[in-house]
Amino acid sequence: MDLGLVMHSGGCHCRKVKWRVQAPKSVVAWDCDCSDCAMRGNTHFIVPASRFQLLGDSERFVTTYTFGSHTAKHTFCKVCGITSFYRPRSNPDGVSVTFRCVDPGTLVHVEVRRFDGKNWESSYAQTGVASCSKTDESAQREGSS
Repeated sequence: MDLGLVMHSGGCHCRKVKWRVQAPKSVVAWDCDCSDCAMRGNTHFIVPASRFQLLGDSERFVTTYTFGSHTAKHTFCKVCGITSFYRPRSNPDGVSVTFRCVDPGTLVHVEVRRFDGKNWESSYAQTGVASCSKTDESAQREGSS
């Protein structure tokens, strides 16, 4: 099955943190109003962790903040402070990529959907966001069990 995946590159403002991610040209991004995303204005799309790769020595410039359940790993650059990606609570097996941190030229369409982070549990159940970090193969395995 052709998912229309392309390689996107991106990173933080100072470019100390750089990555590439395999995702469609057209993505669904989540505009979350939880206390963290709302303050940062973070709108992100989610991919399976296997499709995300930090480049070069980026890891040494990344620091992590957690709160609440400590499931989400909110990462940001130690130099410029930009969150270009993180591990979301909704998809601990995936990576959330801040769509505005993708280098120009490969994303052709971004559909923004709302995630009610203030009412996290009900929004999680209603949106289907958990499926965003599944590859077709893992989704098929889960569907057959």
